[in-house]
Amino acid sequence: MAPQPAEDRRQIPQRSSAWAARAADLLAAARLTPNQVSVGSVIVAAVGAAGLVASAFTEEAVRAAVLAVAAVCIPLRLLLNMLDGMLAVEKGMHSPVGEIYNELPDRIADALLLGAAGVAGSGVVVPAGLDVGLPLGLLAAVLAVLTAYIRTLGAALGTRNFFDGPLAKPHRMWLLMAACLLAAAEPWLPWSSGWVMLVAAGVIALGSLFTCMRRTRRISAVLRSRGSEDAA
Repeated sequence: MAPQPAEDRRQIPQRSSAWAARAADLLAAARLTPNQVSVGSVIVAAVGAAGLVASAFTEEAVRAAVLAVAAVCIPLRLLLNMLDGMLAVEKGMHSPVGEIYNELPDRIADALLLGAAGVAGSGVVVPAGLDVGLPLGLLAAVLAVLTAYIRTLGAALGTRNFFDGPLAKPHRMWLLMAACLLAAAEPWLPWSSGWVMLVAAGVIALGSLFTCMRRTRRISAVLRSRGSEDAA
């Protein structure tokens, strides 16, 4: 990852904590590069996605276990995303291709987890008689990737990286983790299995859409303001 100005990085309070600094020290001592940690986040996301997919095809006890695996993998993916940046910036371990590893693995991880959430919510028939789990999951994945594309487009146009929500990456992932934990308890709740993940995929898709719209408006406002100043 290439170094970013402090004001153009996602604000993560945990980054300044002692435990995060210690974790970054351990990774650096193990000679792991930021790019390797970024790839590791995709592997963790793939394991979580496998747990979500498996939850649609397993019995109650096993389903709860694989959903718990997914729930653990989601914050671990976020942790690795934070640590790769700490290695690159705080430890000065950035590389010429760091920006590729900073962005591409994140998008792959988003697509894996959100698409898998759609599979986990499949089989639930909504009042219209349709099984919309997988389409909602895929829509959530596409819109999540689009939020990042709009952010990086703004940076490429010389505005800045806008990380605001309402459903930026951390918000999407914490919501998905909460859905995994609640879904594990569905056998004891007054609805059929799959409803929690179906609703979560829908909320993430809708929140990501509003995030795309908000970021686009902010970028457009900066570009219009710059155009007015140039005209003056």
